[in-house]
Amino acid sequence: MRREDLRTGDTTVPPKRLKVGFVLARSFTLSAFALFVDTLRLASDEADRSGRVLADWQVLGSTRHLITSSCGVQVAPTSDFVDPSRFNYIVVVGGLLCVERPVDQETVAFLKRASIQKVPLIGLCTGSFILADAGLMTRHETCVSWLHAKSFRERFPDLPVRSDRIFNLDRQRGSCAGGSSAADMAALLVRRYISREAERNALEVLQIEKSRSPADVQPRRPLHENYDDARVKAAMITMEQHLEDGISIPALASSVGLSRRQLERVFLEKTGMSPAQAYTRVRMERAKSLLAHSRLPMIEIALDVGFENASHFTRTFKRLFGQTPSQLRAATVGVH
Repeated sequence: MRREDLRTGDTTVPPKRLKVGFVLARSFTLSAFALFVDTLRLASDEADRSGRVLADWQVLGSTRHLITSSCGVQVAPTSDFVDPSRFNYIVVVGGLLCVERPVDQETVAFLKRASIQKVPLIGLCTGSFILADAGLMTRHETCVSWLHAKSFRERFPDLPVRSDRIFNLDRQRGSCAGGSSAADMAALLVRRYISREAERNALEVLQIEKSRSPADVQPRRPLHENYDDARVKAAMITMEQHLEDGISIPALASSVGLSRRQLERVFLEKTGMSPAQAYTRVRMERAKSLLAHSRLPMIEIALDVGFENASHFTRTFKRLFGQTPSQLRAATVGVH
């Protein structure tokens, strides 16, 4: 597959091996890196032998010093910065945004050289922030986690960003929200460059039923992220922590230092809902996510979000979303 086919998805002339170079930031996210590279490993050979038959990868670095992940596990680079054109993709794995210099200047220079040579660059997790800092996301739409969308907009107000999808492949750039979507993105590359069978083999070993596409929506954006008031946010987070067992409105008000009447007033002013209505919305948004992304029976979902029976849950869901839980699940399955 030619690099320009990143845009078209043409798979008529795959290369002998899919070659990926990884750049790890200081305090990188280990899970995103591990899921991506293990998808390549499992797709590369048969019977889980870890042979690099159909794919190859290197961890690139300006030094061979250990790179510490955000969880404390360290990874050693396996290669210096070689000619970027040796790789089909360069994947930058980001991590904690509070790190001032996640990569050094030599790394930035390498990424710019890769861009000049038309090697596609992928930002994994917050790796897209590193690419944007280097001026390498111009004219490309960046996909980030809903958790980091606000930070991206503040730091790069002129760059288009979205937090509704799990990953994006846009011409010579890719970006990924991180977490389990790293495996989905790697699986797409495996399917394009190697084969659907290789993709299926990798996902089966990883115990992933099926890969998701770039069109799939990020599983859940907590409702409290829609509001700026600290008291509303704190109350909604508490609601999310008490979906099954519930918490009374007076106790909720007390948890954020307000009386019940004060909490009612704040919620109506900031959200247009009463706390009770907001609580129902939080429960239903969680149920909506479970319906779309799990096969749990309806009664289990109802119990998980604090309802005693499926019929009450169904009535409330339909009143809020205009369709029954079963209808939503059927429509979601149709999309996938």
